[in-house]
Amino acid sequence: MPVSDSLNAKLASGGRKSGSPFLLIAAALLILAAVAGAAFLLSRPAVLRIAVGPAGSEDQKVIQSLAQEFITEGTPVRLTVVSTAGPVESLGLLAAGEVDLAVGRADEDMPKGAGSVAILRKNVVVLWAPSGAPRKSGKKESKSKIKEIAELDGKRVGVLGRTAVNVTLLKLILSESGLNPDKVAISRFPVSQVTEMVKDPSIDAFMTVGPLDSKITTDAIVTTARLRGEPAFLAIDVSEALAHKHPLYESEEIPGSSFTTSPARPDDTVDTVGVNHLIVATKKLSDTKAGAFTRALFNVRPALVKQDPAASKIEKPDTDKDAAIPAHPGAAAFIDGTERTFLDKYSDYIWGVVLLLSVLGSATAGFRHYMKRDERSLTGEHRDKLLAHIAQVRKTNSLEELDALQEEADEFLRETLEGYDDGAIDEGDLSAYGLVLEQFHHAVADRRAVIGGGAAGLPRVRAS
Repeated sequence: MPVSDSLNAKLASGGRKSGSPFLLIAAALLILAAVAGAAFLLSRPAVLRIAVGPAGSEDQKVIQSLAQEFITEGTPVRLTVVSTAGPVESLGLLAAGEVDLAVGRADEDMPKGAGSVAILRKNVVVLWAPSGAPRKSGKKESKSKIKEIAELDGKRVGVLGRTAVNVTLLKLILSESGLNPDKVAISRFPVSQVTEMVKDPSIDAFMTVGPLDSKITTDAIVTTARLRGEPAFLAIDVSEALAHKHPLYESEEIPGSSFTTSPARPDDTVDTVGVNHLIVATKKLSDTKAGAFTRALFNVRPALVKQDPAASKIEKPDTDKDAAIPAHPGAAAFIDGTERTFLDKYSDYIWGVVLLLSVLGSATAGFRHYMKRDERSLTGEHRDKLLAHIAQVRKTNSLEELDALQEEADEFLRETLEGYDDGAIDEGDLSAYGLVLEQFHHAVADRRAVIGGGAAGLPRVRAS
């Protein structure tokens, strides 16, 4: 194809040469791989470490069952259970950042910024005093000498469990009830020494803190009735005032027959104080992971109860921001139904990336335009020279000079087309150049006719 005819081909095609199909396929595969990789990373289960203890406790059994249920149900969360000596160590690991979650009582020393993810169970304080002699067949039942908390003044109370917060709670109850805690002796016993505690004649009353269906509490009450007479349950009449002053605690009731039904123990409702046992996390755990754990927990809870009835005590935490231990923001978002979708969370970043790419694209185009300025300038010079050549053609009487001008015009066209292919000039510039070139060819053809050389064999470009 003659050089001059290639301009028509460029204009007729309506654009530059398209990119290689292999490059398009490669780009598509790259995008597909990026999307697949992102989907794979997002679909991988989050693995969270949870501290709970002591070994063999009801808390640990529930958490281990939960971890297994997460695997069975294929939830997007997996649990690694870290066994500890008890809540104090568990919360210490959480504070040190060695675990993501921990099980502990609300009145324990919580890490800074800790938030509840779930209520594992509710504990209640049970206070009772023995009657002094076991009930025997055919004899009248002995009555307890201590019938209310005020009568504990100068007495000794046996507290079941080595947890120091139980003693702190007892002193708080005594103080709110108008007693001097220093005048009430307190002895602590491990749960393995229930019989030894009950048999100790120096102990005037007993206290446990646990769920209503606690086997430990029930065994201690039954042992008391067997060895030291029918127990009298001591009501905490100041429970509401105590809960108001100390928000970590709640006013609760022990329904009649909670521990045994025949005979009924207690025989009527008893006012008491409650404290929650929680699954907690710090703000180091992202809202996304905390929300995913909470969602998975309550989704599998019905199936978990069938495996472990203790899981029926699991409840959603208080999402009130004024709560003593507020819910973790991620858990609160799930419970309140305010979780943000993927686009809600990352739309700002997505639009930011789009804007950045747009700016970079514009900057790149501008830079390229700047770098091609010499080619654009050269095209303008060629156009001006062609205009001058048109005037020169009309004056010449030499066919040799016409041939020379034609060759120079062909070279101008070749350089112009190269500039178009490089993106230095656009279609508008190319069309303008084409009009000038067409007039040049007309002038050459007309001048050849005048000179007598004819116009045969010369390429001509006609405007469409």
